[in-house]
Amino acid sequence: MITNTTGKVILIGAGPGDPELITLKAVRFLQQADVVLTDRLVSSEIVNQHVRKDAEVIYVGKQCRRGYSTPQESINAYIAEYAAQGKLVVRLKGGDVSIFSNVLDELEVCVKNKIPYEVVPGITAALGAAAYAGIPLTARGHSTAVRFLTLYKSDIVTNEYWGELAKTTDTLVFYMSSETLNDVVTNLTANGIAKDKLLAVVEQATTPFQTVHVINLYDYAEKMKGQTFISPSLIIIGKVVELHQQFSWIENSNSKEYYFKPVGKIDSSAAEEIKKVS
Repeated sequence: MITNTTGKVILIGAGPGDPELITLKAVRFLQQADVVLTDRLVSSEIVNQHVRKDAEVIYVGKQCRRGYSTPQESINAYIAEYAAQGKLVVRLKGGDVSIFSNVLDELEVCVKNKIPYEVVPGITAALGAAAYAGIPLTARGHSTAVRFLTLYKSDIVTNEYWGELAKTTDTLVFYMSSETLNDVVTNLTANGIAKDKLLAVVEQATTPFQTVHVINLYDYAEKMKGQTFISPSLIIIGKVVELHQQFSWIENSNSKEYYFKPVGKIDSSAAEEIKKVS
């Protein structure tokens, strides 16, 4: 175990895509950092504009169901190793630090190794996507609550909970679930979700390539089933989705170009570096 660390770790949420949706505090730490460990879902403009030119930037991207994503154990090892060298380490995450991220693992590494740390929140994808799609997540007469969920694996949500989700008036937001969207719709419709609740899929929210798809859940099988969506895509379900048509303020790009570069296979030099710190 590494002890008597003189470095520090800053866990930062970089926002959902638009590089201007980052906090002043996050920018200040990026300008001071010696090492930046950055996720895939962080705008390259943030790194290019705000990170010191002499800082070391390490790309530790992950992508759901991609076997060659950077292992969390390697990220943990980077954090501990560089902090032990007395460096200011920024762990830069897409969206917010605490929503569907592995922040718990990284907090545990800091505590275990007695590394000082700070947490800087960011705008989570649900808030960014909803705002840029013109869909208030709560609205009088539509919904008074919102739930953040994920179905990145088809067995995460129990049958009993599907029944509750189908009956609630809460807005439902599913992260990392575009590839299991068939299961989401099938389970909600099988449990009798109200027909006035709509489905929105927001591709690449807050970026120049944002596209919003809206459909009735009961029309999904005929009109949208089998469609693939660019990562990241966020799913919003509820009565509030009908507000998109009235309050949308950004035109769909309908682009199939990636704003965030997909995770590729790790080259041999990167693999050796990861192995060295693991």
